[in-house]
Parts: sequence; structure tokens; C-alpha cells
Amino acid sequence: MLRIAVQAKGRLFEETMALLEESDIKLSSSKRTLLVQSTNFPVEVLFLRDDDIPQSVATGVADIGIVGENEYVEKEEDAVIIKRLGFSKCRLSLAIPKDIDYPGLQWFDNKKIATSYPVILKKHMQANGIKAEVHVITGSVEVAPGIGLADAIFDIVSSGSTLVSNRLKEVEVIMKSEALLIANKELSEEKKEVLNELLFRMDAVKTAEDKKYVLMNAPKEKLNEIIDVLPGMKSPTVMPLAQEGWCSVHTVLDEKRFWEIIGKLKALGAEGILVLPIEKMTL
Repeated sequence: MLRIAVQAKGRLFEETMALLEESDIKLSSSKRTLLVQSTNFPVEVLFLRDDDIPQSVATGVADIGIVGENEYVEKEEDAVIIKRLGFSKCRLSLAIPKDIDYPGLQWFDNKKIATSYPVILKKHMQANGIKAEVHVITGSVEVAPGIGLADAIFDIVSSGSTLVSNRLKEVEVIMKSEALLIANKELSEEKKEVLNELLFRMDAVKTAEDKKYVLMNAPKEKLNEIIDVLPGMKSPTVMPLAQEGWCSVHTVLDEKRFWEIIGKLKALGAEGILVLPIEKMTL
């Protein structure tokens, strides 16, 4: 049984649960406790505070964990990164009162900075030769300048709305963060097999993101030109139609380029273009 540590609440919790659900990992939803076992896959989910996850994985309390990169770097625990998951993206930034002119990083010299991430902040300041006084706060860091506790803050920024509401402005992005899948370095072979199967399922879900399955009818005389336009997988599937001179073409397209490619296909004579969503895809 593979034990996975997951944040107990918040955006990372919601996106992690969505990924597990899309990977067909079914959890009992009747009542959420500290430890929940899957009903159809050999994993159990341990719900923890996000800052407890790196240590839990490093010490073997959990085998693997999904945690923000910011917490992983801050805690400096001896766990290995298995996969970058690409969701729950944010940044760790320095912010100052919005009415102050900002000349550059040297502004922070001899200033008081409030943060929940002292390790990351101190390393950055030392690397740039800045001597700042770091005040460690757990909770609402953004209020510190307003009550005179600090001159600036170093905190997580997602949309920036919290900074605006506290009359602060972002001046330096120190680190960009996303969700990571981390693991204990001493996993047994049995648990590694379960982890590999879990990774296979997650990869299938992530690969299918922003992909569409496209079917169309195409004139045979334009088939080679149409295939040249399609940037999909190895080669599109081509099947003859009952109507002479026509065939059906099936392929996978990236949604970001969808309208650009569809326009070219129509110009080449493609008709009856049907677009379907893809749930999972393996390469």
C-alpha cells in the first residue's frame, strides 16, 4: 500500500483531488478522515498541513506527497522530486507599500521584511549582498507593513489582488512555484511498482490536457496537403468513404492551434469537421 500525503484544504487540495479522480483513484467520500484508503487502487491518502508534507515524506511517514515547490524548497527536507505536476502555480515575491518609489533590490538593505519563508528569503538576500532584518510571521503576512511591523513583505502571490487590497505592490519575483510530486528515497520495490502505475495514469491525464480528437471528411485529391497541415501524432488515420473520391481523416490536435489549423483545413476542402474532447491519452 502506497501512502500519499496531500494538503488538507485549499487550492492545492482541490486540484490534487481532481487529478486523482481523473486518474481513476477512487476515495471514500462519505466522511473525510486523516487517512483515507482508495477502494480500487493500492494507495491511501494522508491529509496534512502543506508545510508538514516534506518532512512526512522524508521521514517515511508518507511514501510520496504532492506539495507546492515553495514548501519543498523552504523546508529543505531529504526527499526527491519525482514529477512536476504543472498546477497550483504561484510565485514568491517581494512587495512594498505602493506609494514608495522602488530603485532596485538595494532598497531592502537594512529594511525589515515579514515572511513565512525565511530560508528562501535569506538565501536570496545573501546571494545579492543585501542585509535585511527578517521577521517570521505565520498567517496574514500582507498586513505587516500597514501596522508598522515591517517595511516590506515576502510572500506567495497568485493574482495579486491581496497585495492591492493592502496597498502593496510587487517589485521582485524571487521564485516561481508549482505542485510537485515528491517521494521518500527508500521506497521498496513493491511501492515503486505502484508509484510507476500511478505516474502512468497521471501522465495519461496530463497528456490529454488541451488536446482534441478531430474527425473530418476530405477529398482524396487534397489528402497529402491536408496531412501536411496536421501537426498531430505520428500520422493521421485515413479511411475511405462510400462516396467516391472522399475519405475520413482522424487526428489529435493541440487546442491552442485549433482554429488556425481548422481554417487551413477548410480552405483545402475538408468538410464535416467533428471535434471531441479527450479524457486520457498515452504516447
